[in-house]
Amino acid sequence: MRKESFDPGLTTQFTGELRRTINKDGSFNVQRTGLRWRDANLYLHLIDTTWPRFLVIVFVVFLCINIIFSFAYLAVGIQHLRGTEPELSAFLNAFFFSIHTLTTVGYGNVYPTGNGANTVSAIEATIGLMAFALATGLLYGRFSKPSARIQFSDRALIAPYQEGTSLQFRVANARSNVLMNVEARVLLMTVDKVDGQLKRDFVELPLVRPAILFFPLTWTIVHAIDASSPLLGKTARDLEKSTAEFLILFQGFDDTFSQVVHSQYSYRHDEIVWGAKFTPAFRVDPKGYLVVELDRISERKLLS
Repeated sequence: MRKESFDPGLTTQFTGELRRTINKDGSFNVQRTGLRWRDANLYLHLIDTTWPRFLVIVFVVFLCINIIFSFAYLAVGIQHLRGTEPELSAFLNAFFFSIHTLTTVGYGNVYPTGNGANTVSAIEATIGLMAFALATGLLYGRFSKPSARIQFSDRALIAPYQEGTSLQFRVANARSNVLMNVEARVLLMTVDKVDGQLKRDFVELPLVRPAILFFPLTWTIVHAIDASSPLLGKTARDLEKSTAEFLILFQGFDDTFSQVVHSQYSYRHDEIVWGAKFTPAFRVDPKGYLVVELDRISERKLLS
């Protein structure tokens, strides 16, 4: 039986031209189609989405609920809301009353009368209680979710190392939480045509130091290009022809949440700088403290 090539879970055969395997934000370059409505998980989406998008979604939902109930009060009859402001339009009176009811503020200046208006306001108050409970749970979930904010250098380097050369990139913890027992793995992905079909190959690159106990400073991750390295003798043109991409898998133990956190990143062949070296990104200040300069993590100098 022919031995299958190593597949880390990203498939070895495909058609078409892929942009990259791992996006710059750490997500995989995968989109799903054909989902059924019950396959969607709104909670996970709202937990994982960005803060600006989350706040926009919450605001839009809040606005839509109030607009819907405003029209419900207008359908019942604005005359069933006592104490409305005459200088405001009927819609604005209904809209502001809806906000007071949904948030359970209830100033008391406007109140419903009649079965219809009281029924609508009771339904809205109930929805408001559940909606704000869900929003509170989502906020707690977002704040309590452990996550790594690992900052990667914008380029990987082919740099001198001992008597030869190496592939290097630099990482740092952008947060003040303590990460321990940190590990890194690097996979080289190449694409070649086999029998007229595109085929991926994955090779794990051995690292000079694949793990560290503490991660308070920057860490330059190095793969030595020696006789056993698949990069030996390769040029920038060779990496371009094989659509090479270096996939980085990073994990460490977060002491704050007592959980393991993960991060992933990648460098394409056109994001490799040849013949350069990183410059130091931390210093000792006059008071004797080590200062990590995160804005200098990508600084490098070209070697003559």
